[in-house]
Amino acid sequence: MLGRVANTIYWMNRYLERAENYARFMDVNYNLSLELPPNEVEQWQPLVLITGDWELYESLYPKVEKSKVIYFLTFDKENPNSIFNCILNSRENARAVRAEITKEVWEQINALYYLVKNTAAKKNQTNKELRRFFTDIKNGCQLVYGMYYATISRNEGWHFAKLGQIIERADKTSRVLDAKYHLLLKSPKLVGSSLDLIQWAALLKSVSAFDMYRKKYGKLTSSGIAEFLILDTEFPRSILACLLSAERCLITLSGSSVGFSNLAQKKLGVLKSQLEYADINDIIAEGMHEYLDDLQGKLNDVSSAIYNSFFSIEPYIQTQSQS
Repeated sequence: MLGRVANTIYWMNRYLERAENYARFMDVNYNLSLELPPNEVEQWQPLVLITGDWELYESLYPKVEKSKVIYFLTFDKENPNSIFNCILNSRENARAVRAEITKEVWEQINALYYLVKNTAAKKNQTNKELRRFFTDIKNGCQLVYGMYYATISRNEGWHFAKLGQIIERADKTSRVLDAKYHLLLKSPKLVGSSLDLIQWAALLKSVSAFDMYRKKYGKLTSSGIAEFLILDTEFPRSILACLLSAERCLITLSGSSVGFSNLAQKKLGVLKSQLEYADINDIIAEGMHEYLDDLQGKLNDVSSAIYNSFFSIEPYIQTQSQS
């Protein structure tokens, strides 16, 4: 498979996963805002910080307001990571590799695009309409994943698509957990309070982890939730489970299951091993924010290594110049 095609498939799924995660954050935050004091900054600023687009938001809007944050993360065409732009970019990537995907996958991605486009054109949407929209985005993205799983041969394209999805998922899980530790609970006095428990439950629901967490741990505790979302090997949205899945994709794509045959395998293997032998008590003692910040940087390094190992044409150009 051409590197250009593989890169397009990879980003098609990354953008889809990003759009779904944004819809998750927004929908859960709506619920959370109903149970908390009406402080718009504390409720809505963390969503922008999670995405890493706070500087852009500040340059476009004078202050944090619910309506402005929702518009910025959902429909703002100036925000390259808004749901609108993520679905648009996913659709354009799907169009570019139309021959590599099935009719069912293409039609569902196209349907998502028109859903976002038509909703963005409406003015003065009610809370109920926006909640319905976020649900439709989540369900629509998951429908694409289901169609991809059910209709695409397990070839290189399938593994690149899966790789893009789970790298994005690991990054967003780390960010939403970091926001809880670093931003949402600024006062140590609130630890263990009803507000604290409401926020932890909302965090679990934002990654569809509430039911599986309660089944495994029962009681809501900060250390248990952190352990579940970082180190669990069975829950599909935990960071370690994502890395294990990404490793399986890279083994297939690289043709090597022993050691590493490229930089992507090396960096992912090192990061996966660090999490496999990590202890949640040590992570908390050393600083959860610092640990997650370092983890996000290493995930970015893995992403760059994937590009350099599979998509970049630079090695080919260098070879040609040497000959």
